[in-house]
Amino acid sequence: MSSRPGFGNHIPSADVPDDWTIHADDAKLHERSGSRGAVFVFPGTPRLAVGKKSARALFPSDTSPSMEIGTVGALALSVTSSVSIVIVNKYLISTLGFPYVTCLTATHMAVTAVALRVAARAFKFFEPKPIEKKALVRFAALNGVSVAFLNLSLGFNSVGFYQMTKLAIIPCTVFIQTAFYAKRFSREVKTSLAVLLLGVAVATVTDVRLNFLGAVVSLLAVATTCVSQIWTNTMQREHAVDSTQLLHAASPYMAAILAAIALPLDVGLNGGGRASSSSTTNNAYDESGANGSSSRIVVVVAAATCVIAVAVNFSTFLVIGKCDAVTYQVLGHLKTCLVLAFGFFALGDAIHLRNALGIGVALVGMGAYGAAEAAEKKKNAKSAKSAAGAEGGGGRGGPGPQKSLLPTTTRG
Repeated sequence: MSSRPGFGNHIPSADVPDDWTIHADDAKLHERSGSRGAVFVFPGTPRLAVGKKSARALFPSDTSPSMEIGTVGALALSVTSSVSIVIVNKYLISTLGFPYVTCLTATHMAVTAVALRVAARAFKFFEPKPIEKKALVRFAALNGVSVAFLNLSLGFNSVGFYQMTKLAIIPCTVFIQTAFYAKRFSREVKTSLAVLLLGVAVATVTDVRLNFLGAVVSLLAVATTCVSQIWTNTMQREHAVDSTQLLHAASPYMAAILAAIALPLDVGLNGGGRASSSSTTNNAYDESGANGSSSRIVVVVAAATCVIAVAVNFSTFLVIGKCDAVTYQVLGHLKTCLVLAFGFFALGDAIHLRNALGIGVALVGMGAYGAAEAAEKKKNAKSAKSAAGAEGGGGRGGPGPQKSLLPTTTRG
């Protein structure tokens, strides 16, 4: 894949510069995938990030032991499924040359919707809960739009500038939550996030070229991605549902909206075959008409991504619900570091000092973020307990529910 901007380079959600064999074309179907809807998500393994410290310390979520165990499980599932889908999608898109990534994202979400309905009706794994249709459509539309803008951002910009776009999501999320959701971030948390972003930038950002249209699309991608991920958390609180119930209710709408935009978006981004002409990989997809075995391989690999995507989409909602959008993004950058490390140690990619230094700095930032979050949550829990005692045990303690100044999914 060439790093020059243009529709011919379309591989959504590339995680690293494309001069590195494994990561150049890493795509996240948003998680949307991004794949939030998207399909290739971001996480990595917390234990590697801090060496001797556990995932619980890196990404704490609740002071309750049972909740902490649930959070660690959610993080572990996100790590496993995300890294797996990155590797499989890499093979499907880069090696086999499959060009319809947004269509694949829509298929992933449709399979997720079907799988959740089977789990609820046939196996009684959870009890579905109805959610206002208008809220679901608004939520699904925002997720679909964010996927489109992320894919367009990579189509209009160089891979390096696209990496900068992804790095901007964390500070943008912090700003939105501070300005519109009255959430406070300590100085320690902000400092650790700055160190993390610096490290990821050093490790991954190259070939930064700017153009006006690409910059506008990237700004829209950042804004819609931030809000959609924040809504993934607030929707669960506002409608008193868990992550599985929300995904069960929203996934059909998300799949339908992604399907509606997939074909025109993929055709436009691939420029009528320009992607294949600029690709340096063996495009088995284009040759599938003459090679039946290649066609079968594409189908089998695409089906495998659909199976993994169920876990990816489920863990995405689970992590954002148990933690928050900022922690989810931190976990995403950890996944990027793990993918880089996989390329270095498993595939024999060349290790450059800049890359190694950047990964090291990023891991220090992640460890500091985990420690700062743990300290902040402990402080908040202590304050809430003191407040409850001051009220004579009659009140619940702690701050009341935060009201957003932004339109929420429940407001007309």
